Amino acid sequence: MKPRLRQRGKQGRFFSWVRLGWGLGLAWVVIWLGLGNWSPAMAQMGLRGTGNSAGLVAQSVQELEQRRQTLEQQRQQLQEQQNELEGRQNASEANLDTLERNILYTANQITETEFRLAQAEQELQRLEANLRQAETDYENVRMATVARLQFLQRQQGSEGWAVLLQSQDFNEFLDRQYQLKRVYAADRQVLQDLKVKADAIQQQKAAVEDQKNQVALLRQQLLSQKQQYEAEADEEKQLITRLRDQRSALEAAEAQLVRDSEQIANLIRQRLAAQSGAVRGTGRFVFPANARISSGFGNRVHPILGYSRFHGGVDFAGPQGTAIYAADSGQVIFAGWYGGYGQAVIIDHGGGLTTLYAHASRLFVREGQAVQQGQSIAAIGSTGLSTGPHLHFEVRQNGNPVNPMGYL
Repeated sequence: MKPRLRQRGKQGRFFSWVRLGWGLGLAWVVIWLGLGNWSPAMAQMGLRGTGNSAGLVAQSVQELEQRRQTLEQQRQQLQEQQNELEGRQNASEANLDTLERNILYTANQITETEFRLAQAEQELQRLEANLRQAETDYENVRMATVARLQFLQRQQGSEGWAVLLQSQDFNEFLDRQYQLKRVYAADRQVLQDLKVKADAIQQQKAAVEDQKNQVALLRQQLLSQKQQYEAEADEEKQLITRLRDQRSALEAAEAQLVRDSEQIANLIRQRLAAQSGAVRGTGRFVFPANARISSGFGNRVHPILGYSRFHGGVDFAGPQGTAIYAADSGQVIFAGWYGGYGQAVIIDHGGGLTTLYAHASRLFVREGQAVQQGQSIAAIGSTGLSTGPHLHFEVRQNGNPVNPMGYL
């Protein structure tokens, strides 16, 4: 048994957004041309005349593999888009949430600013009314005061002395003179007070007018900012729609992968039926790679699509090129490209028990070859529908996936 290395994480990868749309177009080519062309009927091409020789089986599979190798580069483009697509959509949705919060916050600010603007306009109207009243009062008092002053000035002549001389005694004379001076001084004070009041109202009016202009400017700025947020939100929504459409393409590819799994089950059954005198394994498996287990058998949240899907094997995350070992002795019944599994190897261990090794970067064995337990048969890669370099390892009983941990 090969020793297991210390655990290592998956190597993340990121690709430019410019290539994303082109790569998704290739995804549809993969679905229609690459994955869709494979079927159990094509697998039967290698089984016609099984009584003749195993060489005919290998020959037909080799021809199919050569046809599929021409699509390998295009197929890998699908895998290259997946990490970026998920990250791009998550980032767009987060940005959209932020923009929508900004729009709501700005709308609240606009509402508050419009309330302040309405208050300022009401205050301005009140001050304008007060100013008009103060100006009217000032003008009325001014006219009355001017009339009295003119009268008093006329009385300073002989007629004025006549008024004073009408006094009965000298004290009354002085009192009348004093009262005239008080009237004159009081009128001047009233005019001065009205002038001060009018000036104060004018200053308040100017301050409120300035405040009104500032609030109106702030409102205009907030409206412009809100419009900008709304435009950005519309762009983000359009981007999310495109990403969701492209995600549908990946979901179609994932559905094809499920069909691939079913076809592999049929292929295994057919190949097992065609085999005779195959090498039998020990029934006890060694770990197929010196790498950490990154995903187990059974239902799991799909790393790309984001919802629960059945995972028919165990994933071993390791660096590109890490050796993949035969879990047990047996005979290779398939070695080549198989749809979303990428480059894959299937080994028959006898008794209806087979193992599958998927997403390899290189294959070291061929169909019909006998292998020993622990023999290097391939290298870890990220071909097919994959999020990064890893080995997808399956154990199948009569073509049906079973939990590999029961054999390791």
